[in-house]
Amino acid sequence: MAQVKIQNLTFSYDGNYENIFENVSFSFDTDWKIGLIGRNGRGKTTFLNLLLGKLKYNGKIVTPTHFDYFPYEVKHKEKMGIDLLEEISPEIEPWEVMKNFKDLDLNECCLYQRFETLSNGEQTKLLLAILFAKENNFLLIDEPTNHLDYKSQECVKNFLSKQKGFIIVSHSRELIDCCVDHIISINKNDIEIQKGNFSTWWKNRQNQDNFELMQNERLKKDILKLQESAKERLEWATQVENSKNKRVSGLRPDKGYIGHKAEKMAKSAKAIEQRRNKAIEEKEKLLKNIEKQDDLFLNSIKIKKETMIIVKDLSIFYDNKAVVKNINFNVEYGDKLAICGANGSGKTSLLKILCGADIKHNGEVYKDRKLKISYVSQQYEWTEGNLIEFAKEFKLDQTKFFTMLFKLGFKREQFNSDIKKFSEGEKKKILIAKSLCEEANLYIWDEPLNYIDVISRLQIEQLLKNTNITLVFVEHDMAFVKNIANKIVNI
Repeated sequence: MAQVKIQNLTFSYDGNYENIFENVSFSFDTDWKIGLIGRNGRGKTTFLNLLLGKLKYNGKIVTPTHFDYFPYEVKHKEKMGIDLLEEISPEIEPWEVMKNFKDLDLNECCLYQRFETLSNGEQTKLLLAILFAKENNFLLIDEPTNHLDYKSQECVKNFLSKQKGFIIVSHSRELIDCCVDHIISINKNDIEIQKGNFSTWWKNRQNQDNFELMQNERLKKDILKLQESAKERLEWATQVENSKNKRVSGLRPDKGYIGHKAEKMAKSAKAIEQRRNKAIEEKEKLLKNIEKQDDLFLNSIKIKKETMIIVKDLSIFYDNKAVVKNINFNVEYGDKLAICGANGSGKTSLLKILCGADIKHNGEVYKDRKLKISYVSQQYEWTEGNLIEFAKEFKLDQTKFFTMLFKLGFKREQFNSDIKKFSEGEKKKILIAKSLCEEANLYIWDEPLNYIDVISRLQIEQLLKNTNITLVFVEHDMAFVKNIANKIVNI
């Protein structure tokens, strides 16, 4: 076991007016299994790139180990797995990699197939098997389960739970809970390390936030009372001081006594003022890292008919081969219907057919003629411009759209920034915010949570649970599916 030490790390991208990290110092052990969490745009992937030495920074990163990165960039996907092994780590024998295949539910023939012919899940598992077969390395894992179906996610989760010496960036609660023993949290104003998994960190975080909110309210009341008390004493001291030159019933006042009394009141007022300033200092230390989880809102339009969609004996074809056979379901008002199945099983095609796309199929899809659909695709296709231009392009209410993004963690200065510079999670939030701002009866979302941070996932989940939104969605985050769906169609 050894330690990686981060000392006074400061970094910002060219053209940014503020630092991503500023004078950050902490350390971690090389046998820890670490979950790296934080809202989109906070610098999780940037931090991994700093450890890899890809970016210039101020400060020091002292490390006794070698870092490897996942996903490994495969430049020649026509290569076989065995050739990739030679490229990534020529000192490793094939049998050393195959030792990991059982835990990953991976067939040995994957080593002798072209990489491009493997499924997304097989590609992910093969690269993890190779990278974890290396000795004396510390693996930096960035979003390993994005676009993987539930079965592949379970394999990756079980495999990682048996490994050690890695940092993983993932927004899957189940994955982080199962695989890590420490959390590094990139907060708004600092970085903190805690022992435990996501659930432990989240519970501690909520307790800390609640404590700080209570302390903040108490200090606000104390500051107000102290301010009023100091003001009263200063007024009394002034009145007493002014009474030195007044006669009462012809008698001369005792100026010494009155002056002493006025001075005592002034000292008391000063002491109270010092207590107030101390309370203000304590208050300023609070709430710096509280993540606002403001409730999201919806622009849904109620429809008169309860039944929105009827699907009867639907089969979908790829190159004359049926990939979906005889699917039947109804979508009623208020349903949250999840479409589940392996990658390549036709889930996205089914959603597109519901939206009216011309995809070869048999069977019937009945939709209400007045149905208005808001669709969120897997991919972000807007390639240029800023959020103001985006809102105009899609005729969104700019105030509502920006308010939604602000609630999802965007900063005001980002509204004029080029969308190209945003993280993948921020781009996905733009699609979610757009959909929620659109006037619709039915919302169809295809893997809406890919790349989106845990806190925003919880916000979206809360909205869906607390409204009568009618939603048909594909999502591989099974915690989300279990918490949201009232109907599930398995393909």
